[in-house]
Amino acid sequence: MTAHPLRLDHLVISARTLDEGTQYVADTLGVAPAGGGAHPLMRTHNRLLNLWGGVYLEVIAVDPQAADPADGATPWARLFALDDPATHARLEKGPYLSHWVAQVERPKQLAVWQAQYPQRIAPIVPMTRGDFSWGLSVPDDGAFPTWQDAGDGVLPSLIQWDSPRHPSALLPETGIALKALKATHPQADAIAAQLRWLGAAHLIALESAEGAAAHLIALESAEGAAALVAEFETPEGLRTLK
Repeated sequence: MTAHPLRLDHLVISARTLDEGTQYVADTLGVAPAGGGAHPLMRTHNRLLNLWGGVYLEVIAVDPQAADPADGATPWARLFALDDPATHARLEKGPYLSHWVAQVERPKQLAVWQAQYPQRIAPIVPMTRGDFSWGLSVPDDGAFPTWQDAGDGVLPSLIQWDSPRHPSALLPETGIALKALKATHPQADAIAAQLRWLGAAHLIALESAEGAAAHLIALESAEGAAALVAEFETPEGLRTLK
């Protein structure tokens, strides 16, 4: 297990378009994400919303202006399962909280850690957006991280920033703070074991699908599928994204 507990870096809202995702967040939290930019390698783009404590919320969608080569010239599928037909079907119902990302802080080296444990950590892909550069754990198929065939967005991707500043440092203050990140998963034991190994179990409250609280069971799937719920303190009171 890592000797350095991870910290929460950001939450991910997946959407068919940035405008749809931005409207969902604005309607729920009272502030619209802005800024952001394109990820050329992944053919996605985003908008960001600052949260208290050096954390941010990312709205991500397929970038319609990006090339989508049919010859396989782009080595990776899009981030966060955005090329998955199941994700497309889910997004037809609207944007949703799909994933979260945990930060590996220096002096621990994410690329070295991954090389030591390639079965537990997906390959580290160098990425850029504007002046920012970072390494992100990305499975070859673009899917979410898994352990013992369990994942579904509940296990975090891992990030290490190469840029001296974190994106949250450049975002305007919103007065919004993450109160709790919660998840339900039908294979909660496997998920919990990997979270402990990563040093990330303290960042999320995990329940089994069978024993989850009612507000976590209210999912789009009737099969007790995995889901994430984030609760926020806002100037207008408690708000929830799921």
